[in-house]
Amino acid sequence: MTFLFHRWVDGVRAAALASVFTFLGAGSVSAVERLKFDLPLLDVSVSLNLKGAGTAAELIEANPDLQELDRAGDGSVSRLLAQFLTAPLPQRTSSVLEQSVGHPLLEQALLAASELVKVEGLPPDTSGQMLSDSLQAAYRAGEPHLLGMLRRVPGESLSIDFQALAFYSKRLRANQDDARALVQQGTAMAPAPTSLAESGSEGWSRAEIRFAVAHRSEPLEITMLTPKGTSNGKLVVISHGLWDEPDSFEGWGRLLAANGYTVLLPDHPGSDAKQQKQLLDGASPPPSSEELRFRPLDVSALLDGVQAGNLLSGQQIAIDDVAVVGHSWGATAALQLSGLQTTSRKLKMRCQDPRDPDRNLSWVLQCSWLSGADQGSLADPRVKAAVVVSPPMRLLFDESSGPSLQAKVLLVSGTKDWVVPSDPEAVVPLQGGKPLANGHRLVLASGGSHFNLWAPADQKEAPILGPMILAWINEQLAVPSSHTFSGGGWGNASVPLVDVTGQL
Repeated sequence: MTFLFHRWVDGVRAAALASVFTFLGAGSVSAVERLKFDLPLLDVSVSLNLKGAGTAAELIEANPDLQELDRAGDGSVSRLLAQFLTAPLPQRTSSVLEQSVGHPLLEQALLAASELVKVEGLPPDTSGQMLSDSLQAAYRAGEPHLLGMLRRVPGESLSIDFQALAFYSKRLRANQDDARALVQQGTAMAPAPTSLAESGSEGWSRAEIRFAVAHRSEPLEITMLTPKGTSNGKLVVISHGLWDEPDSFEGWGRLLAANGYTVLLPDHPGSDAKQQKQLLDGASPPPSSEELRFRPLDVSALLDGVQAGNLLSGQQIAIDDVAVVGHSWGATAALQLSGLQTTSRKLKMRCQDPRDPDRNLSWVLQCSWLSGADQGSLADPRVKAAVVVSPPMRLLFDESSGPSLQAKVLLVSGTKDWVVPSDPEAVVPLQGGKPLANGHRLVLASGGSHFNLWAPADQKEAPILGPMILAWINEQLAVPSSHTFSGGGWGNASVPLVDVTGQL
């Protein structure tokens, strides 16, 4: 889990670094010579002279106030500046930015930071081109670090307004308040029996296969889990999130397979862990908006293969009665397959406002889908049940299409998810849609984040959401079982799971 988290952080690090420099503007002007930090809460503004400084020592020498602080702190300021401003950047950083210039994902990251960092007299450049140019100039000058880059930024002075950070923090808190209140008012489901929660430790067989699909130039790599005991004839497809892989969710699949299901976990090649590595190596741009269409097509292609007898041949599978489980972007794909209609309307209206009260980190990804949003309605009538965990969804979907879903959807959101926060991405979209009347549910995971609800193959603990996923699919696909969603007993002792649907 820790490894996967750090790998995801690596994936967004380039965008985060870029966001610090959204101030870059077009035109041939002098380079920045002063860096200002505005601290409104303390009514203080700190100004640093950058001219001629190429090292932490030279920066301190050029700023008397820093000299005093460094002496008082026994060299702590020098060490901090060396770590932050003059530590060498990875050589691949320049290649990553070159590949990302003009990409919607980078543009949204830069837009989000435009409130934090500004250059006097220059408009923000959200394309990233000037950022890339400044970094390359720093490399050529033998200063491959943040300070070298700052000194080659167009403009006279650069200011960082920490009041903007306070605004972002307050907004994130507000985007989680309703979910926390709902959890406090609700009742957590009783934990699942240990024997059920840990049933995925055995009782399944695993294989890795490749399957060619018409819409991709390379075959899909698929992890296949089948029950060692009696099969119930039902199929579940599990879709991973951005820059992830099937391994992260194999714990869910093992529990399902041990309880009679055949499970397929496809790797989505245009936005998986391998694509992230290519991005970080400077060999590939970020995922294209085309992936919004390709991901659900991956799943439908697998169902086509099963139906035609080219995949899972020899097995008796009820192909018109399938369940899809997804996490993050994989959950978005599951909603597309379930029948939610996509639209560019809200993306066009709200993506360019960094002060939108509902804006959150997932909007960086959602807004990058703009050019493909009107081609993303890809319902597959064979999908009858879905479990969607932390789906980015607020801007992409037309809520009015909710009543027409052919699949019954269980939406799960963590109350501490800062990537896809519960209020704008789960609570608000469902409040006006009468989910209970239409057979859908919203479960909030108290203390759940974007990264602790996964079920990696090497995780020793039983998967937190495993029993709930099994219970929902059992009930919606009418599989004879004593373990159903309405029957209860699918909760978790460490992360309380609360069905708040009736409170919406």
